Amino acid sequence: MDARSTTLLIVGGGPGGYVAAIRAAQLGIATTLVEGDKLGGTCLNIGCIPSKALIHAAEQFEQACHYAQDTSRAEALRSPLGIQVESPRIDLAQTVRWKDGIVARLSGGVAALLKKNGVQVVKGWARVVDGKTVEVTGTGQDTLRIACEHLLLAPGSQAAALPALPFGGNVISSTEALAPPSLPKRLVVVGAGYIGLELGTAYRKLGAEVSVVEALERVLPAYDEELAKPVAASLRRLGVELHLGCTVLGLSAGGDAVRIRNAQGEESALPADRVLVAVGRRPRTEGWGLEGLMLDMNGRAVRIDDQCRTSMRNVWAIGDLTGEPMLAHRAMAQGEMVAELIAGGRRHFTPAAIPAVCFTDPEVVVVGRTPGEAAQAGLDCINAVFPFAANGRALTLEAGEGFVRVVARRDNHLILGWQAVGRGVSELSTAFGQSIEMGARLEDIAGTIHAHPTLGEAVQEAALRALGHALHV
Repeated sequence: MDARSTTLLIVGGGPGGYVAAIRAAQLGIATTLVEGDKLGGTCLNIGCIPSKALIHAAEQFEQACHYAQDTSRAEALRSPLGIQVESPRIDLAQTVRWKDGIVARLSGGVAALLKKNGVQVVKGWARVVDGKTVEVTGTGQDTLRIACEHLLLAPGSQAAALPALPFGGNVISSTEALAPPSLPKRLVVVGAGYIGLELGTAYRKLGAEVSVVEALERVLPAYDEELAKPVAASLRRLGVELHLGCTVLGLSAGGDAVRIRNAQGEESALPADRVLVAVGRRPRTEGWGLEGLMLDMNGRAVRIDDQCRTSMRNVWAIGDLTGEPMLAHRAMAQGEMVAELIAGGRRHFTPAAIPAVCFTDPEVVVVGRTPGEAAQAGLDCINAVFPFAANGRALTLEAGEGFVRVVARRDNHLILGWQAVGRGVSELSTAFGQSIEMGARLEDIAGTIHAHPTLGEAVQEAALRALGHALHV
């Protein structure tokens, strides 16, 4: 058995792991990163990046269909802009190749950055022996044993399965949905959270018949109801069937339909050529020796403190392994912090807010507290909404639906939260996060000159409205 040693050993090359490795190497720490699959992890390879590529392709195709003047399209769908095109078609195989090209470019970029900064990357599957030792197999050579002073666990997460619909055959997870060999005629999506709706919407725009099944009574149940309403309306306009308050019983005997039961106990079957199960993700805790460390746990997740320390000295954990929110940008921030702590820095992971974005149609952004959350916390707050229907840039983009909302303390106007729903609002998340992290007050945002015409003007107008003197509504 081959052996080597390092100061910092990182298990997992996803966003958290590779950022930690790069930062640690920049700080002069001898760093080894072990990854059994592709660098970039779920986010880069089978999550954030490929899903946004597929969503973009679907949007472009749907827009082309919207402009098409063939007789199969209703007169009402003709473009008010005067654009006329012939009936569009899509080469799905080429779309997937384009998406894969983006992923390969970014994954290669991660590899180059790791190499440039002197990180030792070991290709293979890690198994933790103890808090100071990891064995790596699958490298095409003998098992490699690596000793370390610090062990950072960043294995990520995996799609959660349903007992009634185990993965296999036509029952797929988001991983398979992002690399479709063909477009199903009828897709049933189980789960109306952000993953299910993002992919379900994309498939509908590509031409599939889509049905969404959700156990709760509305889409995006983890989000504010006012934010979810425009998304639900958009789904209905697109022709997506919503079966809310329904439980899944399993596949039909022939395997070509999904059996469901509604709140009244009535059963029915939804025809399906493919079934996407999107009921969430769970930390990847099995198959690599985690249980041998006997770490304190929070359910399925590893318990950490505000420095990402586990219950074992010099064993750290970041990202999805530590539970919600399972977001790539959270993992990146945690990874950077851990590297600086190991280098002797003084840091704590206490963000004022972590942005959450749904890339649905329209998009949804939540940063900080919603009005309901503020009220539950016993805070006396004011909130104000500015609609995109009154924003010039939104109207020129044919994107007048949705709004920006601000939540602030009544006594000192300290901003506690921002929410938005509308086209392209994901790009407002940075401004939202910065204002909360920097302790901005309504007057700070209202008094900042915002470029015209931009969607960002709605941010200023929401603050002005909260102060009682909005200018454009």
